[in-house]
Amino acid sequence: MTLTAHIPTANASRYLQQLCKHWSHKFETEFDPQSGIIAFPMGPIRMAAQDDALVVTIDPTPDADVAAFKKVVADHLDRFAFREAPLTFDWK
Repeated sequence: MTLTAHIPTANASRYLQQLCKHWSHKFETEFDPQSGIIAFPMGPIRMAAQDDALVVTIDPTPDADVAAFKKVVADHLDRFAFREAPLTFDWK
C-alpha cells in the first residue's frame, strides 16, 4: 500500500532538504533541492518539491504501523515548518 500526501507550502524544497539532512545521521538518504528519498525502517519515504506543494509518498512495510508512520512524518515536517504549521496532509 503506497500513500501519498500533497502538502501545500511555498517552502517544499527547504523542508525536503531539512528532513533528509535530519534523518541522514540515522538512515540512508539521497536528496537534491527537488527530490529526496529516506530509507526509513517502516518503509521508504519519497519526497518531491513543487512550486506550491511538497509531495510525500510512503511505502509502509507489511509489518509497519501505518498510522504511526504517517504521524512520524507529519510531526517532523511540522517541526521544520513551525512558521506555517500545522501543515495539511491529505494522505491517499
